[in-house]
Amino acid sequence: MGSYHQSGGGPWGGGPWGGPPRGGGQPPRGRGPQPPNIEELLRRSQEQFRRWFPGGSRGGGNRRNLYVLIAGAAVALWLASGFYRVLPDEQGVVLRFGRYDRTTAPGLNYHLPAPIETYFTPKVTRVNRIEIGYRSGTASASTGRTAAVRQVPEEALMLTGDENIVDINFTVFWLIKDAQQYLFNIRNPDVTVKAAAESAMREVVGRTPIASALAEGRKQIEDDTQKLLQEILDSYGAGITVVQVQLQKVDPPAPVIDAFRDVQRARADQERKRNEADTYRNSILPVARGQAVKIVQDAEAYKQQVVAQAQGDAQRFLSVYNAYLAAKDVTTQRLYIETMEAILKDANKIIIDKAAQGSGVVPYLPLPQLNPEKPPPAAAPPAPPPPAGTAPRVSQGMTGFGQQGAPQ
Repeated sequence: MGSYHQSGGGPWGGGPWGGPPRGGGQPPRGRGPQPPNIEELLRRSQEQFRRWFPGGSRGGGNRRNLYVLIAGAAVALWLASGFYRVLPDEQGVVLRFGRYDRTTAPGLNYHLPAPIETYFTPKVTRVNRIEIGYRSGTASASTGRTAAVRQVPEEALMLTGDENIVDINFTVFWLIKDAQQYLFNIRNPDVTVKAAAESAMREVVGRTPIASALAEGRKQIEDDTQKLLQEILDSYGAGITVVQVQLQKVDPPAPVIDAFRDVQRARADQERKRNEADTYRNSILPVARGQAVKIVQDAEAYKQQVVAQAQGDAQRFLSVYNAYLAAKDVTTQRLYIETMEAILKDANKIIIDKAAQGSGVVPYLPLPQLNPEKPPPAAAPPAPPPPAGTAPRVSQGMTGFGQQGAPQ
């Protein structure tokens, strides 16, 4: 080093920065820039320190000033360490001597440097995900393939309300709603949420039949589990909001799934037969009810008809009886005439004039049978004889005369 300094600062005789050599000499031609002189740099640095601390390098005041400068720089750095930044998806929580002091908003904030105050910045808008009953595969960075889903039977197998075992995989989505409670009321949030979610799902499934859990009851199970899980976490003061509980799989256990599917097919056939029977019943019952109503209405109409006719006959009889009491002879004659009219109305009658008796007509001949135009009518019961003094009677199919021998 001494030879380096004596030769003018380098192998080329230049200054410490590669300038012209001491003594005003010119550097050799064809040479590039010169390297710095280390000794010259140290000397200049010492001169600068002497200017900052007057009194010489041997005095104790210079050493004290140096210590003060170092201490001031350390204090400044310590105070500057209190600045921290909270991202938009985070929330700052400041502790003073390990105790909660305040919550800060996103942005640049300041706290008293450690160990007086410390801070945490949990992400309060990120939706966290917990898988129960299975573990989804993760993509490999080297191969780019995703590992297969791994089942966890000790978490997935649950007992239903009708004492059947069901295999359930579900996912819980949650986020932080209160950073203070989240940090200080529960020790391990992921484990706590997982245990509470599994407990809530087992309770809900334990009061649900397996048929409902496999079919239309899935949505109800999700809603009930989310509500119960939120109540459990609120009782812990966890500061967590359950966003969604999503069922991934609800199946019977793998060893009995074939037998269970056979049972489900049988139940489907049973339901189909029941629906067909209901359809047939719905087509038969209205017709039967209509016929029953028609029969009842016909009976009511016949009843009204018979009652009305009986009442009319009774009223007619009373009217005739009252007329008979007022004029017996006229009424008797009238009744006889009406009776004969009713009897002889449909009879086939042949009337022979009295003047034809001497012409060889035999009174009692089956004259109606001799008529070729009409077949003989059926025999009718004989009518009662007329009273004395009335016209001669003509029987059905026969001719006759009364006692006086002349027709009327």
